[in-house]
Amino acid sequence: MSASLGAGLALALASAAALNWGFFTQHGAASGLPPLSVRRPVHSLRLLFSSLRWLAGFAVGLAGWALYVAALALAPLSLVQATSAGGIGLLALLVERTTGTSLARREWVGVGAAVGGLVLLGISLAGQETGGRHGDPAIVGAWIGVSCAAALLAAVRLPGGVGFGVSAGVLYAAGDVATKAAVAGGPAVLAFVAAVLACHGLAFVALQLGFQRGGALATAGVATLLTNALPILAGTVVFHEGLPGGAFGVLRVAAFAAVVSGAALLGRTAEPTAPARPAPGGLRSLGSLRTID
Repeated sequence: MSASLGAGLALALASAAALNWGFFTQHGAASGLPPLSVRRPVHSLRLLFSSLRWLAGFAVGLAGWALYVAALALAPLSLVQATSAGGIGLLALLVERTTGTSLARREWVGVGAAVGGLVLLGISLAGQETGGRHGDPAIVGAWIGVSCAAALLAAVRLPGGVGFGVSAGVLYAAGDVATKAAVAGGPAVLAFVAAVLACHGLAFVALQLGFQRGGALATAGVATLLTNALPILAGTVVFHEGLPGGAFGVLRVAAFAAVVSGAALLGRTAEPTAPARPAPGGLRSLGSLRTID
């Protein structure tokens, strides 16, 4: 493994830790605030930014995103995302240790699948891989467009916090694909920067709405895993990032599959409940989602 690749993956791990701690802190703060509404954006933003606890999580999350951009400059998109998937383990520990809530068995299986994928990824790095090349602007644009449509469908059709969590994850993933394209440079770099800002802005809105409707793993957890899993696919399809040969290639594919499986397991554990106002700081298991009046 080259020094630049190792540094990129180390930055990805640090980014994952910062982002997941930031999401966890924002969830705890947002779930105790009065209802947020897209119809009153200024009022909702004022509520969020007036909370010092939420603001701390937001600031740490921004630092994590900066580390992520630095990681993309040094390592392939698919490897950075698979490494970042290990952050779901930290999020699960924060939920259980801080709130005293015991996670369901399926939740731990989902978390374990994501972390296990990270271990397999580390082993697969002993093999050789193709670094990839710049993505075609039209293909990158099509990926982003389809992602936005899927995010809207998830927010409308899926229940409570899960729907907004899926929507946020898909939008953050689209923003990450645009970030990789922007970091690579080229004539469309300004368009990709605009796409990054738009996708991340919409994802931010979806995630904050989800925080008041679901538990930390149902919202931030599912969003994080989708943010990791979809760019892994994009790395191969859009940026032509190759796989090592032989057994190392099999391990790499298994690592990617584990990340996707973890997201699917966490999503399946979420079941809607009767509408209820969120309790201050209320973090609950995936099976106990809440909605707001």
